[in-house]
Amino acid sequence: MIPNFLSIAGSDPSGGAGVQADIKAISANGAFAMAAITALTAQNTQGVTGIHPVPPAFVQAQITAIFADIRVDAIKVGMIANAEIAAAVADALQGHSDIPIVLDPVMIAKGGAALLEPEAVDTLRASLLPMATVLTPNLPEAAHLLGMAIATTRDEMAAQGAALCALGAKAALIKGGHLDEPHSPDCLVTAEAVTWFDAKRADTSNTHGTGCTLSSALAAQLAKGLPPAAATAAAKSYVAQVIAHADALSVGTGHGPTHHFASLYAQ
Repeated sequence: MIPNFLSIAGSDPSGGAGVQADIKAISANGAFAMAAITALTAQNTQGVTGIHPVPPAFVQAQITAIFADIRVDAIKVGMIANAEIAAAVADALQGHSDIPIVLDPVMIAKGGAALLEPEAVDTLRASLLPMATVLTPNLPEAAHLLGMAIATTRDEMAAQGAALCALGAKAALIKGGHLDEPHSPDCLVTAEAVTWFDAKRADTSNTHGTGCTLSSALAAQLAKGLPPAAATAAAKSYVAQVIAHADALSVGTGHGPTHHFASLYAQ
């Protein structure tokens, strides 16, 4: 049975991040993609120039409509924009604790634009984080959620992952792309273990939407029944591949997208 996957996130009209990236990554990882839009953005590979949040009641209505008709096997929550939308998403997901939820706390765009209003962080931390099967922050996002300095070592990454689990997440995947190392290390922390996933850094600036892509690939693998560590390994391998082939695309003049369907194009 092909899993059904719901992305709850913002829209990126340039196609590299947000629900557009989610749909591509979900499809490439063997699941049927659905999307509830939380915000419209005006952006391209050079940056974000505008954000138009969807009314919270309509965000909730989109999610409710899906659950009223369609089996949902996994959920990814990305950009939520503000506290009201965060609360609406949390309300809509009540009663669905049996479904794997990957929470990607999208706060800052690749070009530096804020994608989450400051007052929304408390709502995300209190209402959505405890629902997460896996939380997937990068180093600045993990530090911001905890009110701590950004981790600069692997030991600090693992400690912050444990602290996020203590706030309610079942697992935390701390993405170490900002760490000053020749490889890109990610750290999966659960109550049982700390597992490291390393990948060689690709020599490319075309990394727009990698966080969206990783979290969606991870959730798609959870939807297929893999446990968090195996799902993370599969997602990390997929993301390494799509980054490695990103330069085959010619999209924009800034940080371009990854090549979500590189293996399909090769055929």
